[in-house]
Amino acid sequence: MTDMDEGTETDPPAAASTANDGTAGWFAGLTDGTDPDAAAERVRMGSATAPRDWPSIAVDEEVVDSRAAYYDRLHAVTTAATRSAVRERERADDQQLVHAVRAMDDCERLANELAERVAAWAGSRFPSSSPGIAGARALATEDPTDELDRRVVSLATQVSEIADQRDALEATIEQTAPAVAPNLAAMAGATLAARLIALAGGLESLAKKPAGTVQVLGAEDALFAHLAGRAPSPKHGVIYTHEFVRGTRPDDRGSAARALAGKLALAARVDHYSGVYRESLHDDLRERMATIRARAEEERDENDETHGGAA
Repeated sequence: MTDMDEGTETDPPAAASTANDGTAGWFAGLTDGTDPDAAAERVRMGSATAPRDWPSIAVDEEVVDSRAAYYDRLHAVTTAATRSAVRERERADDQQLVHAVRAMDDCERLANELAERVAAWAGSRFPSSSPGIAGARALATEDPTDELDRRVVSLATQVSEIADQRDALEATIEQTAPAVAPNLAAMAGATLAARLIALAGGLESLAKKPAGTVQVLGAEDALFAHLAGRAPSPKHGVIYTHEFVRGTRPDDRGSAARALAGKLALAARVDHYSGVYRESLHDDLRERMATIRARAEEERDENDETHGGAA
């Protein structure tokens, strides 16, 4: 590939013009003292009508001294543009929800693990101690009499504080999720909605996933085992915690999970692309679940009649 080919065919700055006619490069009017963020914004938001030999143009306009200098500057600017895009994404509301639910899960796991350690240790120091986080909370109120007792009580206090932090994060999620994804939060509940968004990597990513993928989010290990021929296909992932799935008889849970996943996928798309609450989505889901559960009632009534007649 020649230098001309390299500049014309592969250079990204062709997509970063600030001129209305799309013929000026991203570097037009920039000097060495130009704010890097301003140059990065041009690279991110600009466009060009057609590829051109941007390195040569930059040299001709005396923006840089050589093609090598152009590529050095382009590297610095595109790196700054990428960092800016990442910062914006991390500040997005859905990403804040992802951080919150992951932090909540971390706190819950840590509190439970430490509570087990406290229970094992406290059993030899406080005969009336009980296991679990509730036991650690009670132990945190004890009055230690020596250094070892102080360590046990201090650890129990840490468990209580971490559990409190977990509860505070859940309250934050309950408050934030309806604003980020109103339909998803109303349909799944704030915590499950946040967990689905986190598993997908963001609301946009979740909105682009088919219902079948949404159905098994959180069951990746079981899915991979199925694909390897070592296990049956999973019927559901984290959506099992939803009452519509968990509260449905085992024979119908597959149908319930499919129905729920289909509406959750639609809810995520509506939330991402419009952000408008649509009651019709929820009405449709309730109607579908009523149909699934009515089928179970009918079969139970038929079985009762059959056994009654036999008696």
